[in-house]
Amino acid sequence: MSTAIVNPDFATALQTYKPVLGFEVHVELSTKSKMFCGCPTDFGAAPNTHVCPTCVGLPGSLPVVNQAAVEATIKIGLALNCEIAAWCRFARKNYFYPDMPKDYQISQYDEPLCSNGYLDVDVVDESGEHHTVRVEIERVHMEEDTGKLLHTGGDTGRIQGADYSLVDYNRAGVPLIEIVTKTIEGTGELAPEVGKAYVTQLRELVRSLGVSDVRMEQGSLRCDANVSLMRQDATEWGTRTETKNVNSLRSVERAIRSEIIRQASVLDAGGTITQETRHFQETTGDTTSGREKSDAEDYRYFPEPDLIPIAADPEWVEQLRAGLPEAPGLRVARLQQEWELTDFEMASIVNSDALDLVVATVEAGADHTSARKWWLGELTRIANNDSVALDSLAITPAQVARVAALVDEGALNDKLARKVIEGVLAGEGEPDEVVASRGLAVVSDDGPLIAAIDDAIAANPDVVAKITGGKPAAAGVIVGSVMKATRGQADAGRVRELLFAKLGVTE
Repeated sequence: MSTAIVNPDFATALQTYKPVLGFEVHVELSTKSKMFCGCPTDFGAAPNTHVCPTCVGLPGSLPVVNQAAVEATIKIGLALNCEIAAWCRFARKNYFYPDMPKDYQISQYDEPLCSNGYLDVDVVDESGEHHTVRVEIERVHMEEDTGKLLHTGGDTGRIQGADYSLVDYNRAGVPLIEIVTKTIEGTGELAPEVGKAYVTQLRELVRSLGVSDVRMEQGSLRCDANVSLMRQDATEWGTRTETKNVNSLRSVERAIRSEIIRQASVLDAGGTITQETRHFQETTGDTTSGREKSDAEDYRYFPEPDLIPIAADPEWVEQLRAGLPEAPGLRVARLQQEWELTDFEMASIVNSDALDLVVATVEAGADHTSARKWWLGELTRIANNDSVALDSLAITPAQVARVAALVDEGALNDKLARKVIEGVLAGEGEPDEVVASRGLAVVSDDGPLIAAIDDAIAANPDVVAKITGGKPAAAGVIVGSVMKATRGQADAGRVRELLFAKLGVTE
């Protein structure tokens, strides 16, 4: 008689159970105004300053649909191969929560704007083999975002351990798109990687449309991951849990893996899974219980009486379809071939959120090697140190291209180029202006270089003896001395040429 495994690891859990996944991804749209009123949507404003009677639900206020949000939703639906409804309407989703100013949310229920689509996701397993998983999209619908709770007094920013909570209604009413998948079966051991890949590629697709900045760290893209387990020989799905608002791509993978292990542990011990929301803990990698999950009927949906239905003109829809950009997957494959990059090199660009920046830098005149070098090197380092997004740095692709050009021309070396980038980021002007104001140009006149070489030779006779004695590698000491004397503005290659010529030796 076998003994139940109470604490299985991931591989052991998969011997008994098959994971079943589903995702609900919320995307805040980058419209200038909210979904049903004229309040601005700028992120980071002082709490409760971007509010009006409509978005906080005061009596007598009436909502009006934001056309730009409808257009953005249609673009997302088309990019996800969805059918666009000829007629749809809004509904009221009734529930109480502290950040819901009206105690209901204007959403869409049984009549979404977009439905029945798919996204083909590329997943790479541990051996490096690529797998294509079709994630079917059930619906893409419009709604308004809720406010934001601020839990004060704790160490984690969560309600656990907080002394009190505050609510900021600036976000209430911001246009929100919910992308709901159909049930995803058959992923097996790749389930966590499928989740991460799906959210990653969905984010890139939405970003390519220009309708959202999809910054998970700011909450403009939020992922809810549904996980259930069914025994290997079963045909019915198990009870699902919904891990809410997972806030990074890596955490999507970790949350799914953790929930599979947890559910297997509960089932192996003879327990049952509760249908509930859960929260992923970044510090421990575990999920914790939230609240019991409501079914659709618990929300008491009914048609929104203050809004007329939406009937998208088919001709308008086709115009939007014709204007869609190149699909991100196709674009990445094309650029990888054009630039002759390995899978690893291309993945480094994509995973650093640098692809658009590198492309724009190339379009501004740089070669792709230089563009990759500066964005993935110095600029990524600065962004990481400042804990900001790469594309939020105060330097443009055109300015990076100019820095690269100055290096190619020999006017700058890499050390000086980093100082130029520092000056541009500090607001000191264009690259050429920073070069001039800081006096950063490479010393190209042989006269000063020869004088600096003579001083270094005089100060290092033992090194000179080694060089003339057949050890040219020792020249690094002389070159370093000259670089220091010229404040790093000498061309190291030219210094070596002049040094060996003066000493009458060859490398």
